[in-house]
Amino acid sequence: MMQEARSVAHDRKKEHSSAKPGGHSPSTGPAFQQYLGAMQLLQQGKFEKAMAAFEKLLLTAPLELRDRCRVYVSTCQRQLQNSKLSFQTPEEHYDYAISKLNTGYYEEAREQFEGILNGHPAADYAFYGMALLNAITGRAQDCLDNLARAIELNPKNRLQARSDNDFQSMVDDPRFTELLYPEIP
Repeated sequence: MMQEARSVAHDRKKEHSSAKPGGHSPSTGPAFQQYLGAMQLLQQGKFEKAMAAFEKLLLTAPLELRDRCRVYVSTCQRQLQNSKLSFQTPEEHYDYAISKLNTGYYEEAREQFEGILNGHPAADYAFYGMALLNAITGRAQDCLDNLARAIELNPKNRLQARSDNDFQSMVDDPRFTELLYPEIP
């Protein structure tokens, strides 16, 4: 109990000592309010405006916000770069989506696969890619649905899936086995 009281007193002292000479603590001062505004722009997908706001904050923000601002500037740059991507073919787009999947950027990979399917609803390879993504991220039913559609559009996907190690999480699911080996009773 005494230790807890000391800890609380220490935290209060720390909060008080971190207040700026103008009377603002880092979590209530003008820089923090600007930071919240920049975060809102980022969440709204207004990456250019958010990046400008974070870059401006880098010049005046307290030390505890600067590192966060740098990370978000980098995030904005990456998002702006992704939005400027253009692909000659849907297959090229698929290769990019697979590269995102292979590097662990699962949400970006999902967006890319969905983008392919929006423009090319019969792209069996995009359904196959979504099935892979869903297997890796533990979404069994979505994996089965997308793989079934990929096989329906191109039966060769069944053979491919049988030897694809990325479906390892699905091998014990009887629905997966039934999908890949329908001829076995």
